[in-house]
Amino acid sequence: MTYKETLQYLYHNLPMYQRVGPAAYKVDLGNIIVLMDELGNPQNSFKSIHVAGTNGKGSSSHILASILQEAGYKVGLYTSPHLKSFTERVRLNDLEIPEQAVVNFVQEVTPLIEKLKPSFFEITVALAFQYFAQQQVDIAIIEVGLGGRLDSTNIITPEVSLITNIGLDHQALLGDTLEKIAIEKAGIIKPTVPVVISQKQLEIEAIFVDIAAKRDAPIFFASDIYIVEQASPERFNVLKNDTVFLEGLLPDLKGNYQLLNIPGVLACLTHLSKFSISEKNIKDGIECVAKNTGLKGRWQILNEKPITICDTGHNIDGVTMVIQQLKSYSYKQLHIVWGMVEDKSIGEVLELLPANASYYFCAADIPRALNAKTLTSEAAKFKLIGNCYKSVNEAILAAKKNAGKEDLIFIGGSTFVVAEIDEL
Repeated sequence: MTYKETLQYLYHNLPMYQRVGPAAYKVDLGNIIVLMDELGNPQNSFKSIHVAGTNGKGSSSHILASILQEAGYKVGLYTSPHLKSFTERVRLNDLEIPEQAVVNFVQEVTPLIEKLKPSFFEITVALAFQYFAQQQVDIAIIEVGLGGRLDSTNIITPEVSLITNIGLDHQALLGDTLEKIAIEKAGIIKPTVPVVISQKQLEIEAIFVDIAAKRDAPIFFASDIYIVEQASPERFNVLKNDTVFLEGLLPDLKGNYQLLNIPGVLACLTHLSKFSISEKNIKDGIECVAKNTGLKGRWQILNEKPITICDTGHNIDGVTMVIQQLKSYSYKQLHIVWGMVEDKSIGEVLELLPANASYYFCAADIPRALNAKTLTSEAAKFKLIGNCYKSVNEAILAAKKNAGKEDLIFIGGSTFVVAEIDEL
């Protein structure tokens, strides 16, 4: 098969959560265990960091990878979903996995695919683990896909585990309370392996402490150790135990919510005793994440006049942070291009959006997308008024046509809306 034919085979033969939702979610690790056994358990041949959480796990994974690259290491990075290209999911330093490597892997495991009927995600995890082993990475950063306890990535024994913010998302699969979701995320805590919690959330703090104690895993709350303070409009200082650790930091990821991710990343690095990482490596890594890892869609500025911003924040916590940051901008009129998937808390998210904006409702080209007309109707209940459009880019063109140079255009609501932006 060609690369294009290989992707078509995967998309059409394997259930993919990003496209079809909960129907693709596997409730056990049976398939991935069999797959890894058949491939010789490559996940056991490289060191790793395992990253879970509701918000911030993707950014934290990329920041960790960037810092370790600056320190001169050969770094694997596995994340999901991709925005533009399937190969974004598996990276080696600043390079995506070659298309031919994907073709070769799928050809190798096709008999297993036909036998086991795995999910799309299970196959991508197997691909990443085999590729990192073949390339003899010094360390791999492995982002959980969904949850933690039953996620296909949860067969590694990392050097350290990181759990970022816990919020309400994927409630149908992970539970309808923060406590239930925290238990699923805490499933990545391994016996005797240190675990870092990025933020101390009082309502679920005890859950992590209890589970870590039962597994004899040292636990650290990063927000108790590191504090990020604004030093100027764009620069920040990082304090470690109330003493300046990094001064004049200029992160290239401009979302204010990234400041919540930095303490967790820094706390993780302290548990990599076999790696030599300087303060300069850390600072350079944080300031060059997009350059080093190709991360897109996190408070990404696409244009200046009018200022046009996209962000993948899509759940209650993520959208709350997006709206807070929008309030820090000055503009004449706010234009919001907005689409959602149908298995999210639609009403709870819509009520967070400002009523004084002009809306351009759309749907990404995936089966899970919420119909644009339905979204327009639901939004009207919250006094969010606008028109609906046939596609994401048609909505963006309408916003550009209506916006003046002193206005602001924001594009978001779903990772899949951001993924379809032509300029991205």
